[in-house]
Amino acid sequence: GHDTTAAAINWVLYLLGHNPEAQKKVHRELDEVFGNTERPVTMDDLKNLRYLECVVKEALRIFPSVPMFARALKEDCCIEGYNVPKGTNVLVITYALHRDPEIFPDPEEFRPERFFPENSKGRHPYAYVPFSAGPRNCIGQRFAQMEEKTLLAVILRRFWVESCQKPEELGLSGELILRPNNGIWIKLKRRPNSGSK
Repeated sequence: GHDTTAAAINWVLYLLGHNPEAQKKVHRELDEVFGNTERPVTMDDLKNLRYLECVVKEALRIFPSVPMFARALKEDCCIEGYNVPKGTNVLVITYALHRDPEIFPDPEEFRPERFFPENSKGRHPYAYVPFSAGPRNCIGQRFAQMEEKTLLAVILRRFWVESCQKPEELGLSGELILRPNNGIWIKLKRRPNSGSK
């Protein structure tokens, strides 16, 4: 899981570097939770980093660490009028599923507010599956999300992020893990009042 977690953190930093207003909101939340202290992140802190959690979820929507997964059907089913027999191998392309404009209007836009509880209400549970879903979902998803929020809190308490590439310069490669062919280039600038953190 370290590879998928690292990829998710990279994508969050990239997206925040392109969306300064969202980054300002993350910094405000971090400042509210931590003040100007250098103390480590606690479990209670993670619970209070609600906007950062929405940022992570939105990054995983746009750039899911695992862009596709396969399943074998255990029973016959009908999808949009097509009969699909039991035993068929199906490929769920998470990258495309998360861009359904009926569920996520303006799907290429980075909008962490999509994941506020009031905006998630009524959304089909299988419309957003960055960790798969059902009986074969990722058993480490809660740990991965805690790890991502912790590392991002440590980085973003100290630095302002600027992205140095346009989306079309990334050259996405959807293998086992969704990666940019050309890497992700960012600049980190020390935040004022970040002391010696």
